[in-house]
Amino acid sequence: MELQNCLPMKTGDLNYQLNEINDPQDILNNTQGWNPMPSHDIMVPVPIKMQPSLGILDPNNLQINTSCPHPNVIHTSPQTPNIVSFENNAPINTYIEPDLPPEILQQGWNKFWSKRENRPYFWNRLTGESLWEFPPLRQFDVTSDPLGITNDGHHSEINPILMKKRPAEEIVMGPATKKMILIGPWELEIPTNVIIYERAPSTLSQPHPDIESYRGHLVSKLRQCYQELCQSRENINAPRESFNRWLIERKVIDTGSDPLLPSQCFPEVSLRMYNEIMDDIPLKVLTPKYTADARKQLSIYAEAAKNLIESRNTMQESRKVVKWNTEDTLQWLRKTVGATYSDFQERLNHLKAQCQPHIARTVKDSVEGICTKVYHLSVDYARKIKDKNKELLMAQGITEMSPAPAVLTLHKVWCYPVQFITPAPRLPPVEYMADKEQTYVRFNGERLLINTVYLQKLEQLYRYSCFEDKKMENFMARVWCLLKRYNSYYVNISDTQVSLPVSILESLHKNFGVTFECFASPLNCYFRQYCSAFPDTDAYFGSRGSILDLNAVSGSFVVNPPMKCDELIEAALNHIDRLLTESNEPLSFVVMLTDSESSFVKKLDSSLYKRRQVVVPAYEHFYRHGFQYNIPKSEVNIRSPTSTLVVWLQNNAGCQRWCPSEDRVEALLEAFRPVRERDRDRQELLSPTPNPLLGPQPLPV
Repeated sequence: MELQNCLPMKTGDLNYQLNEINDPQDILNNTQGWNPMPSHDIMVPVPIKMQPSLGILDPNNLQINTSCPHPNVIHTSPQTPNIVSFENNAPINTYIEPDLPPEILQQGWNKFWSKRENRPYFWNRLTGESLWEFPPLRQFDVTSDPLGITNDGHHSEINPILMKKRPAEEIVMGPATKKMILIGPWELEIPTNVIIYERAPSTLSQPHPDIESYRGHLVSKLRQCYQELCQSRENINAPRESFNRWLIERKVIDTGSDPLLPSQCFPEVSLRMYNEIMDDIPLKVLTPKYTADARKQLSIYAEAAKNLIESRNTMQESRKVVKWNTEDTLQWLRKTVGATYSDFQERLNHLKAQCQPHIARTVKDSVEGICTKVYHLSVDYARKIKDKNKELLMAQGITEMSPAPAVLTLHKVWCYPVQFITPAPRLPPVEYMADKEQTYVRFNGERLLINTVYLQKLEQLYRYSCFEDKKMENFMARVWCLLKRYNSYYVNISDTQVSLPVSILESLHKNFGVTFECFASPLNCYFRQYCSAFPDTDAYFGSRGSILDLNAVSGSFVVNPPMKCDELIEAALNHIDRLLTESNEPLSFVVMLTDSESSFVKKLDSSLYKRRQVVVPAYEHFYRHGFQYNIPKSEVNIRSPTSTLVVWLQNNAGCQRWCPSEDRVEALLEAFRPVRERDRDRQELLSPTPNPLLGPQPLPV
């Protein structure tokens, strides 16, 4: 279309230039040359607010020019379109193109000039449709001949692709897409403020349901072997949750290829497992509830220590000391009548202090043998899993390539999920069935349970993080692998991992800019940026890997480590101290420890980056259950039986940006209070207790 066709045909010597906003009065005074048109009303869009760098029409080729915005573009807020009337058969502030083909005019199309966009557009008075491009010529009436039977077969090639009339900001930025926001104890829409150094892709094998099922079977078998070794060699049960803590402690120093089973550790004997077994020999000492229980426990401990020292090869001096103390205790029990609870407890502590060193020397080799045996079995099982994974890839015709040497770069990037360099096997179909508020995910007859809202959360995380599976073809298989991994680990476990309540995380984000959790999982995370224990299964759902491998440059973090995992906590605190030392950009860590981690108080007090600390008393705050993804909602909140220590570790830039000021700390402490208490105080503030002398208060509307 020629450029002059976009302008009105006029008589006289007046010349009109493109992109020139004419005075409406001039248009009205010079309407003799306008072609007569029927009088009717036109819906004219009102200009809306636009982005600074919008496209305009290039006068040479009528293409969008994004070099700079036009100076005459009006910036106003969106309003309702105004009705513009005609005067002397000509609309005010519009240009009309009279030379459209008759067929186009018969279909109701007219051409106008947009002051807002500074370009022509086409409007259909019959349908109300607006287009930027030249409208197509319909060869038949869609109402009387919808199939086009009377069409002669000649099709117009004019503008086969149409672009509907939209504001320029929508053309540049793209149409607004619907975003699903899932309601739950999380906030997945918060973007990250964490910058890291670019890292090499992971060399871990990508998960497969067959491999994960096999790994779960071997982990269960290893757990059973640990129990049998303790029973047969030391006549005790394996310490409760000792195997889970052994897995965590070993993975701190493990450099093997299996994400769950330790396979390359030094030393082979775990000090954590050794101490926990030794503490239960000859008897696990508990805190008795009644005086009779205290007396019974003292008697059983004395008998067990005496039998153990008599049945083992040990030094004569050790045998003599243990036998003398145990016999003296048993004789005291026979003679003493009316002893109090504290008497029995003091006697037990004295007996244990006298006998335990000699018992430990006697059973040292046996306990080390248990630790070594469990580790060697773990190495063997990890090798079997690796071999089975190779067989699976070969059966699918996939050759496992040797990983290329990692190229170390110091590029600073926004934190991103773990990526793989290993090939991904084809995944089998996985069945699932929704049952009210829960969903069952089944593979090969093994059914795993997850609350439906948490399955929807995993789907949202998967869409954010797994870009290569836009069709969600592998989603359910990877969900099954994720659930199987955590079910294999969370056996006979109660309080090792709990998460912070929503109110605390909201306050941390609002007051201290926290957007990243250093210890979380896809099932209990609040932000979509987090570190977790298993990068291979969790990477598809946003995991950034292990906190010990995260080279953060700047950002704000919350550190809520698993309880009773001293080795992991110490390694994490050392890693955080190194990050704060190496970075000059804003870096902040809000560390939360319970009473069980009181041994780290001195370490935190001596830190150069400690800015402040507060203590939240026991039984005055809650945590969220570690199994929140598959238990009823009423059982999620757990009142904390121990106090919680909150410590701010920040470098200078981080302290300037997220300083733990008095008002911010008070807001965080208020968030720690139970929801019911905060709601009650808020209700009392809004509706104070009525004064009986003033009569009844009016009911709130």
